[in-house]
Formats: sequence, C-alpha cells, structure tokens
Amino acid sequence: VQLQASGGGLVQAGGSLRLSCVASGRISNYVSAWFRQAPGKEREFVAAIFRNGGRTYYADSVKGRFTMSRDNAKNTVYLQMNRLEPEDTAVYYCATDPSAILSSIRYASTYDYWGQGTQVTVSS
Repeated sequence: VQLQASGGGLVQAGGSLRLSCVASGRISNYVSAWFRQAPGKEREFVAAIFRNGGRTYYADSVKGRFTMSRDNAKNTVYLQMNRLEPEDTAVYYCATDPSAILSSIRYASTYDYWGQGTQVTVSS
C-alpha cells in the first residue's frame, strides 16, 4: 500500500485545514492514523480510525478540535483540523496497517505503511 498525503499549508491561529491521505489500495479493513512531528521533537500520535465500525481515537491535545474520517469508496482518510494553534505546527504523516490492535494504535512502530508527510504551519 502506498499513501499520498496532502492538504497542508500556512494558516493563522484559529483557522482550519483538512488533510487528505489517499491509498493505492483498499484500506477499509486497516487501522489508519495521523501522526505529526515538529522540529526537534519525536513523532507523536494525533488520531486513528479503526477498521470495520470506524471508531476514532484522538490525542488529548487535539480532542474536540480535530476529526478523523474516511471514505472507503475513495480509499481516503481525512483529518479535519479546526481551531488550529501554533503548537499544531508540524509535518503531518498518515499511516495504515492491517494488523494493528487497539492497545497499539498510538505507537508509530505499529504501522507498516506511511505517507510522505505534509507541512502544517500555524502562525500566531
């Protein structure tokens, strides 16, 4: 599976962006996630969407502001980001894996397939 992330950009604090991640194949039965990495920091979990029912999980820092969703017909997952803050500035990566289990979805090492990353910059 190959992933192509897009939708990043420069936005003022309080603004919104929607990231997209298109997969080369069917990922409806995979667990998919978004991670982000700011300069000098480790890659951190942002959100995940589980297979089948599509339940979503979020990092505390984005809960209530970000929403992850997917369109199985388009093999695409999205990350709608609202009320953006300067602290959200990072490169955002999408990831997916067919074998992820609930207890491991917040760990980058869980995911075998990664997109190339898209830069999100939030100005104050």
